[in-house]
Amino acid sequence: MSLSLFTLTILLFTLSSIVTSHSSSSSSSYSQPQPSSSSPLISEWQSAHATYYAASDPRDAVGGACGYGDLIKVGYGQATVGLSEVLYERGQICGACFEVRCVDDLKWCIPGTSIIVTATNFCAPNYGFTSEGGGHCNPPNKHFVLPIEVFEKIAIWKAGNMPVQYRRINCRREGGIRFTVTGSGIFISVLISNVAGHGDLIAVKVKGSRTGWLPMGRNWGQNWHVNALLQNQPLSFEITSSDGKTVTSYNVAPKDWSFGQTFEGKQFDT
Repeated sequence: MSLSLFTLTILLFTLSSIVTSHSSSSSSSYSQPQPSSSSPLISEWQSAHATYYAASDPRDAVGGACGYGDLIKVGYGQATVGLSEVLYERGQICGACFEVRCVDDLKWCIPGTSIIVTATNFCAPNYGFTSEGGGHCNPPNKHFVLPIEVFEKIAIWKAGNMPVQYRRINCRREGGIRFTVTGSGIFISVLISNVAGHGDLIAVKVKGSRTGWLPMGRNWGQNWHVNALLQNQPLSFEITSSDGKTVTSYNVAPKDWSFGQTFEGKQFDT
């Protein structure tokens, strides 16, 4: 896939703006998440390929199909990855962590290294090419697209389309799960980020002080929505990750919350 197409993919999914009352920033452009030492989620190594992109415009670091917005501000830094269609799972995989290592090429691999990245974007198929002839992200390819700064942790940049191995691991995050509330009127949208453990979510509920638990639908990536009148009520959230574990954060947003704010709740144990 060409650089221009990948950049276009990012820009198509870019959020126009996210205003937060709480944010996490990285002092370095490369901020690698760490695996949990007690993690039960360490899958078997599987084969894939990886390419890189070099951000020619600062906006290339913003957005992505998972809807996280400014990846530096959210706290993921550049330790992120765009996944091909067979890995992306229509957005459910957003927030999951992978360990990736370079293999089978003594010329280009940096021996004994691996990277840990968070799924934040989608690498769209390019059916103008075959899966063997340039359509790197076409089915059935398992493909990772990495920022060049991250790619160079495991391989020399001249390597191009590089054979790699990957495995799912638990994510370990600093601080609690973050809920960014946007919308208007009765339309409530919540971006959920900084999720530890499995990292990806399969169900979200919200509750006001005058409502019961209301199931939210996945809008796109890790943006969840509901049509309900929830203003002037403290908000609680219940989220369930892909391993079936649930964490509930009560009264995360105060009664006088407003659209555009971010609130921090409880975190999954890892």
